[in-house]
Amino acid sequence: MKALDLSEGPVAATLFRFALPFLAANILQSLYGAVDLFVVGQYCSAESVAAVSTGTQVTQIVTSLITGLTLGSTIIIGEYMGERDTDKVKKTIGTTLTAFFIVSLLLTVLMIAFSDVILRLLHTPEESYQLTKTYVVICSAGNLFICLYNAISAILRGYGDSARPMIFVGIACVLNIILDFLFTGAAGMGVSGVALATVISQAVSMAAAVIYLKKKDFIFDFRLPSFRPDRSILHKLAAVGFPISFQELAVRISFLYLTMMMNSAGVYGAAVVGVGAKYDVFAMLSATSMANALAAITAQNYGRGKPERARQSLWTALSFALGVSFLFWLWAQFSPGTMIGVFTSDEGVIREGIPYFRSASYDYMMTALVFTLNGYLNGRQKTVWTMISCTCGALLLRIPMVWFFGRMFGTDLGLLGTIAPTVSGIMAAYTLVYVLWEGRRKRQASQA
Repeated sequence: MKALDLSEGPVAATLFRFALPFLAANILQSLYGAVDLFVVGQYCSAESVAAVSTGTQVTQIVTSLITGLTLGSTIIIGEYMGERDTDKVKKTIGTTLTAFFIVSLLLTVLMIAFSDVILRLLHTPEESYQLTKTYVVICSAGNLFICLYNAISAILRGYGDSARPMIFVGIACVLNIILDFLFTGAAGMGVSGVALATVISQAVSMAAAVIYLKKKDFIFDFRLPSFRPDRSILHKLAAVGFPISFQELAVRISFLYLTMMMNSAGVYGAAVVGVGAKYDVFAMLSATSMANALAAITAQNYGRGKPERARQSLWTALSFALGVSFLFWLWAQFSPGTMIGVFTSDEGVIREGIPYFRSASYDYMMTALVFTLNGYLNGRQKTVWTMISCTCGALLLRIPMVWFFGRMFGTDLGLLGTIAPTVSGIMAAYTLVYVLWEGRRKRQASQA
């Protein structure tokens, strides 16, 4: 298996060649929850839609933690690839897989044990409570597959291969769609069916990835002695990955607080936030993909001593992410009803969701700025800065604003929708100032 050298060739061509499979993989992965919600919306009640909406918000806690930790692996492997240190690359892979196996077991126990506590804290509507718990427990039972699949994908991306993770997630997505319709549509299993379909599809995807890589000439041999963790690399992975994971968790907690507020409005409020969250993911896919690609590209280029090339990649990625997000904003402004109607035909959900979509959609572009800039900073291992930035935005801005708006205006969805773009706009402003200031300081130091 040959890796793509991210430090050579035209900047834009290399960026898009590496980032587009990222984008395709993220689109496919986003279809997991979207298809779940779509199928439930077609065959089940508003209570089931609310259950999947709230349940997805809960299970994304795990996804957020994993994303941060795996991105740390991508960055470290990218750095060692830039330095041409294959021995450290192999040790990092073995350490990553072993650590994530242990993490997955801990997360499974914690999520199942505390599912009731989490759902009560979120003020989950009583009408959909048991359905939501069923969804969360089944999905949590599959944490092992989620963790190891994401770890393998992160390893490959740091190695310089973004195409194969796209293939593996494509397998999972196609299988998930088939099983969703089979379990929920044909067998009538409802919420349990979509949760079970998700777990099975992720297990198959993980197994396919391991089997494929073992048969190919991959840098890691998957033999038992190779899984022995290296203490120094484990410390480095923790130093880079934990700040990213913590910031992802802080952001997720702030959105869970918003979910709690919306759940107070009943089933319709919970359903609107759930549908809105799906579009948040799709509208921000370009930014997410570019940010993750930038982390690997920046790590390799800094490892190779080419910081200017990394900065050029940043501005190219930022332009693309903003352009795509703008198109989704236009859709939300001129036809929000059609957006909501993709997932549910319930007139109450559509009516309540229109003002929320119009106000919340400004966040698409603000988040594109934040994500892309943070991806560049993460690739430079400035993860403590991004952790402080995102944590302050989530805990010191978003949660107090949700509380204030809730006290002043109740559950007015249109007003609650303005919170996310306001917070993201503030974060985008100070992050951009930091990147420009820090870049100027570095250039001045190199010229001195």
